[in-house]
Amino acid sequence: MTESAEQPGRCDLVAWWDARPANYYDASPNLARVLDRWAGGAAREKVEPSLREFGAAVATVVEPAVVVLEAHRELPAHVPFDGVGRRVERIEFHPAYETAGRAIWASGMLAGSGDRPSPFELTALFYLLSHCGEGGHACPVVCTAGAIRALEHRGATELQERFLPGLHDRDYGSCLRASQFLTEVQGGSDVGANAARAVPDAGTPGAWRVSGEKWFCSVADADLFVVTARPEGATTGTRGLGCFAIPRTLDGSTPNGFRIRRLKDKLGTRALASAEIDFEDALGWPVGPIDQGFHVAVEELLNTSRWLNAVGSTGIMRRAYLEASSFARHRQAFGRPVASFPLVREQLARMKAEEYAALSSTMALAGLVARIDDGTADETIAGAYRFLVNANKYVTSVCATDVARQGIEVLGGNGTIEDFSPLPRLYRDAMVYESWEGTHNVLAAQVLRDCARSDILDRTMAWVRAQLEHAGTFGPDTATVEAALGATASRLWSSAEAAGSAGPDAAPHFRRQLEAFVRCVQAACLLTEVAAEGAGTDKAPATALFVRLHVSPGHEPADDLEWAGLVEGTLGGDAG
Repeated sequence: MTESAEQPGRCDLVAWWDARPANYYDASPNLARVLDRWAGGAAREKVEPSLREFGAAVATVVEPAVVVLEAHRELPAHVPFDGVGRRVERIEFHPAYETAGRAIWASGMLAGSGDRPSPFELTALFYLLSHCGEGGHACPVVCTAGAIRALEHRGATELQERFLPGLHDRDYGSCLRASQFLTEVQGGSDVGANAARAVPDAGTPGAWRVSGEKWFCSVADADLFVVTARPEGATTGTRGLGCFAIPRTLDGSTPNGFRIRRLKDKLGTRALASAEIDFEDALGWPVGPIDQGFHVAVEELLNTSRWLNAVGSTGIMRRAYLEASSFARHRQAFGRPVASFPLVREQLARMKAEEYAALSSTMALAGLVARIDDGTADETIAGAYRFLVNANKYVTSVCATDVARQGIEVLGGNGTIEDFSPLPRLYRDAMVYESWEGTHNVLAAQVLRDCARSDILDRTMAWVRAQLEHAGTFGPDTATVEAALGATASRLWSSAEAAGSAGPDAAPHFRRQLEAFVRCVQAACLLTEVAAEGAGTDKAPATALFVRLHVSPGHEPADDLEWAGLVEGTLGGDAG
């Protein structure tokens, strides 16, 4: 008896494996449509060849390398000394790690001068990379991007000349990669409690010696550490912090005043080297004015990471949907494809709508970054950026974990098997993404403080309403979003007013209110894409589904005669 006759289910699974995309750009046609809306068709056409090339590299080079690292737990190893007992503090990786790194850096997502990607292109490239989850390299890319922005915007000329060429290098064998170390064991999200200290170096003009312990140091193998420390004599709290660039080595081999205590054993992002590191008289240079370190860290490092963290979460959602929808088409249960069951179809449609909304709001955020970078941002753009860079990261990271979990559910028990699909890895990585660059409560508290101290909410509202004007009318959904936007903003204003007069404890519901407001923002961004694309794509039903799920008050699908049609329209041909 042949295997197919004995085990027909295995043939279905093999067909599913064989149907996996060979190019993630081609497998995600919505990305091109979103770029058309936010960057413009000409900009999309210009970058499309590089996106298509990288989409293939992610599917055929990066993903297989990450699978090797994860399947056999080929994880980073700490080598404190060399063979003759000299301290080297080296991190060693499996060769597959370098294989992935070469393909990623060759994409040019960190390139400089004439090859520098726009915020839109960087978003698109990083979105494609994130189909692999973090994969050991997404965090180094983000940290390097943040260091580049910090040095370009705040660094002294000599620092720019020393480090930027290497940070922009597309050759993985010769490039410099950066990291950012803010967290300390007593501080965590309370960066103002940081105790690492800095004193001027007596022998090197302009240089400082940094000492202290950093508790969560991802990219422990980086060539350049960007850290916060408190200069000698500085005040307490965040106002007293400086930001310093510390080279890993000054002579090409000897550690520059640091010692790795141990590598972290994390739930996810396991191929990434995260460590606890002690600094003792490490030689570094200030990035920006010595008394502006916290502003540099937040505005250049953390905000870059929060923007790109949302991109990474969105890429995880897309890969989860691709895996789950394809599995549902191929897998048979009770004599029919799993994708034919209404409950599964609705679940897949929800996953797809969530990913569309996340990509929409995050590409819109990239547009705000672009306006700031090119000097055309007015107060409305600047305010909307400050609001959304925090709020969008919160909502997208929560959604990524939920979408990955839903994908696992579609696969059933198979979904929990590490070597069956990437979904367990994506789920674990998404959980780590939720905590990176500020927990949800920290991000919500930051937005609350901003709203209480400034007119940032007014500016964000002005920007969102401009999107709704651009969207025009889309059945009853535009009116629904406009009404919900006003109602949710009113609640945010009330909480901000209470917090401004009585402190943040007076606004205990702000986080829930913020999430509701961001859902309105995502719906508004989707509506502008529908207006640009017309009614012929899956965007219109996906947007209507999203509005009913997250914006329409008291919506009950069982009472909605259009619900089944919206589910089918959202799926299109994806689920058979």
